[in-house]
Amino acid sequence: MCRHLAYLGPAVTLASLVQEPSHSLFEQSWSPRDMRGGGTVNADGFGLGWYVDGNSVRYRRNVPIWTDDNLPELAGSIRSGAVIAAVRNGTDGMPHTESSVSPFKVGNWLFSHNGRLPGYPESTVKLAEQLPVAELLKLDAPVDSALLFALVSNRLRDGIRPADAVASVVREVESVAPGSRLNLLLTDGEQIVATSWTHSLRVRQTADSVTVSSEPFGSADWDDVPDRSLLVATATTLQITPMEGRE
Repeated sequence: MCRHLAYLGPAVTLASLVQEPSHSLFEQSWSPRDMRGGGTVNADGFGLGWYVDGNSVRYRRNVPIWTDDNLPELAGSIRSGAVIAAVRNGTDGMPHTESSVSPFKVGNWLFSHNGRLPGYPESTVKLAEQLPVAELLKLDAPVDSALLFALVSNRLRDGIRPADAVASVVREVESVAPGSRLNLLLTDGEQIVATSWTHSLRVRQTADSVTVSSEPFGSADWDDVPDRSLLVATATTLQITPMEGRE
């Protein structure tokens, strides 16, 4: 069911987040400790996203992260103060293509989804009807994660605050596809919006950084994000609120 992370803070190498720590995302690709709802490995692709001078950049592959010979040099040389990364465990019946791998991108927004939508695509037809046809035709791939991001992006274009956009999509998806697993990550390089919805999520905060991750890595202390919570963070602020009853 995928693993992902997001970081804001002083510039660091991608490797220091994704490869070097104990139980890093790299290790979580083949040895996750807290997969819920099925899956034992995350070998259906990986993606990295970061910001250079405020502009988002992506690197995605549809191969296991441990097979990419270019990754050590790439991740060791790139530094950024805003990073998002994911390793994918694809849902049965969905395509295994590079365009199916998080992070997804619209403008300066980068997005990742850890989870699944029961009954997709039939269960989400009514939600998809909210979107302009042109937006549906521009989806990166016919996968549930891409649809989720399109729904979020549509709200952002309408001027809805990022936290409210993400929360409203989670509520609406749960209403049409009960039992959905909806751990979402959204960033524009300045803030992180994340949800914990039936999957594990941890957060680590220092005086000048915040890291959100499906599973803890490295030796530092992490805090659990309660299930069905909304997390909003910058490099120096952190707010976690229950999503139940949120309007």
